[in-house]
Amino acid sequence: MNRVDDIWAVVPVKEFAEAKQRLSDALSAEQRQILAAAMLEDVLSVLASVRGLAGIVVVTRDDRARVLAERVGARIIAEGARTGQTEAVASVARVLAREGRGGMLTVPADVPLVSTDEVNAILARHGAPPAFTIVPAHDSRGSNAILCSPPDMVPLRFGDDSFLPHLAAARRMGIEPTILPLPGIALDIDQPADLERLVRAGQSRPSQTFALLAKANATSD
Repeated sequence: MNRVDDIWAVVPVKEFAEAKQRLSDALSAEQRQILAAAMLEDVLSVLASVRGLAGIVVVTRDDRARVLAERVGARIIAEGARTGQTEAVASVARVLAREGRGGMLTVPADVPLVSTDEVNAILARHGAPPAFTIVPAHDSRGSNAILCSPPDMVPLRFGDDSFLPHLAAARRMGIEPTILPLPGIALDIDQPADLERLVRAGQSRPSQTFALLAKANATSD
């Protein structure tokens, strides 16, 4: 029987060498790899501090990401890691469902302003299963965090315009989704303009990623 308190956070991580291609006009390949690692470290640090989570799963084949995951005691799954966010999350959903876990909270690896309070807010607002809670991206087009219980109750398909399709998918399963806007989780770093938003917002919310960008700006000056 599924238990709503048995919720696992799932973070899909592509190989850092291929990370953040859309930032290539603003950052070198090496800088993009360093940025991706810093953002993942911020996300995992927050998730590890949330007592309401049963555990963390990192889906990756990247060696450096594995090291960061191991530091916080995360479970590492390689299946689906190279086939995109959708398949990475789907593979873990199948595993967690087979194990009878209560729910799955998907969190992207590129939301460095996520906070413990925001994750706790998702857990607090999530209803009794079957239930579906979603945090939209800052542009209200993408889906930046989804808590689904049971883990495989609603098929997830990620992309730039996944928010409305995810609402529709939940409703097809007879679930009225809970929509929860959260500014930290909403800011995923994909475009150069997102870096500017991060620098502005990060002044009031310290993180490894903000420190990295602040140092880079100081060096360039």
